[in-house]
Amino acid sequence: MNVAIVGASGAVGQEFMRVLAEQQFPITSLRLFGSARSAGRTYNFCGRDIVVEELTHEPDLFKDIDFAFVSAGAGVSKEFAADITRHGAVMIDNSSAFRMDADVPLVVPEVNGEDAFDAPRGIIANPNCTTIQMVVALNPIHKLSPIRRVHVATYQAASGAGASAMQELQEQYTSIANGTEVKVEKFAYQLVSNVIPHVDVFLDNDYTKEEMKMYNETKKIMHAPALDVSATCVRVPVMRAHSEAIWLETESPLEVAAVRKALEEAPGVVVVDNPADKQYPMPLHVAGSDPVYVGRLRRDITHPCGLTMWVVGDQIKKGAALNAVQIAQYMLAHPRK
Repeated sequence: MNVAIVGASGAVGQEFMRVLAEQQFPITSLRLFGSARSAGRTYNFCGRDIVVEELTHEPDLFKDIDFAFVSAGAGVSKEFAADITRHGAVMIDNSSAFRMDADVPLVVPEVNGEDAFDAPRGIIANPNCTTIQMVVALNPIHKLSPIRRVHVATYQAASGAGASAMQELQEQYTSIANGTEVKVEKFAYQLVSNVIPHVDVFLDNDYTKEEMKMYNETKKIMHAPALDVSATCVRVPVMRAHSEAIWLETESPLEVAAVRKALEEAPGVVVVDNPADKQYPMPLHVAGSDPVYVGRLRRDITHPCGLTMWVVGDQIKKGAALNAVQIAQYMLAHPRK
């Protein structure tokens, strides 16, 4: 495959390169694209030095590309989508630009991989990071009994706001240790020694855009328009890996043992759930890992059809780069005649 990464210098762009190497993705050639500021930088990929090219509207820039992994923001995705897909490249886009477009599939391979083949514009959208890890955990339960309602509180790492946010958190830790002024630029408030119940911008209904992404995207991915999600998204002083406390209500009561078995057998899920031995997923142990981890599974004592669980996943890997690469892998593993 001839592969391109757009936004190669960003946190997700860098993760794309690591994931492609780890997954041994079949690459004949790899091209890196970025802004004029990033152009000329050199990155090593599997022993080869590759120079970042400037992303322009040159009509044949993506002529020989099979898959283009794009993570340069919604504005760039919208501006360059036609250029990227003009000659048949599959554009797997990590931004929010096309996620809710009716003619663009929104794909998590463990849940709705087949949707990737219904992409008339040549664009496949990678969902929001918090949505990805949640639907991977919800899907096995949804197969046992349709899920009616989900309440979720997220605990989102600095990585969700990009490389500059991760750097700001690190600098804030250093400032606290040194007793110097803590600088705040990326977040609404100081993140170190704090939690901020505010991710993305607030909308007219007083939910944030991030929270409404979870509401809308879950319905689309799981083909479940009646499944409602109410989210509160919180930024926490963790470098990478998001956590979620999830309460869900199924159509019929389920035995916890049956749910645990379904989760243990589900692709992309690892169950770590032994409270007696203090075993449960945590960002400390999950950062850098591929799967979605589930623990604290139990019946909700307030509802006969209720369950609650704790879900942790690496935002930059499964929440972004890995899921996008897995979409391409799914398409290669299930070729259409």
